[in-house]
Amino acid sequence: MRVSIGFLGLVFTIILGLTFNACGYRPSVNYAKQELRGNVFVKLNVSLEDPRNSVLIKDAVTKILIQKIGSNMVDNERDADVIMDLSINSVSMTVLSYSGGFNEQYNAKVSIGVKYFRKDNGNKVKSFTVDGEHDFAIERGASINDSHRFDAITKASDKAVTEILSRIAVASFK
Repeated sequence: MRVSIGFLGLVFTIILGLTFNACGYRPSVNYAKQELRGNVFVKLNVSLEDPRNSVLIKDAVTKILIQKIGSNMVDNERDADVIMDLSINSVSMTVLSYSGGFNEQYNAKVSIGVKYFRKDNGNKVKSFTVDGEHDFAIERGASINDSHRFDAITKASDKAVTEILSRIAVASFK
C-alpha cells in the first residue's frame, strides 16, 4: 500500500490544527484586534528632521491596522475609542563596511515611539518603542544620496511597523 506525501501532510496539518485548537491557542492578531476594537484615530508627531518619513510611517500603521485587524479609522479624535500617537524617536545611518577606501555597506535604523489608550479604559496610556533595520549597499565610489537614504529608511520603517501589532497584543495582557 502506497501512501502519498500529500495525504500525510494533510493528516499532519489536521492533527496540528486540532492540537492548537484544543489547547486554546489564539494568534496574537486576535489580542491586538480586541485591544484596538472600535474606532481608531492615529495621531502623528511630525519629525522636523524627517517629515517625509513621519508621514510614511503613519500611512504604514494605518494600512496595517485596516488590513490585518480591520480597524475602523476615524478622522476626528473625539469620535475615536482608541487614540494612537506615533513619533519617530530616531533615525540613524551607520557604515557597515569599507572597500578600497569607499563606504559600500550601510545600515539604516529607525526607532518609532507608540503610545495609545482606550477611552473606556480610564485613558490608561500604554507605550512602547519598536525598531526596524535595513542593510543596503551602494555602488563602489558612489556616495549616499537622498534617494538611497529615503528608500533605506522606508524599508527599516516597514520592518518596525510590522512589530507594532505583536507589541499591542503583548501590552493587552498588562
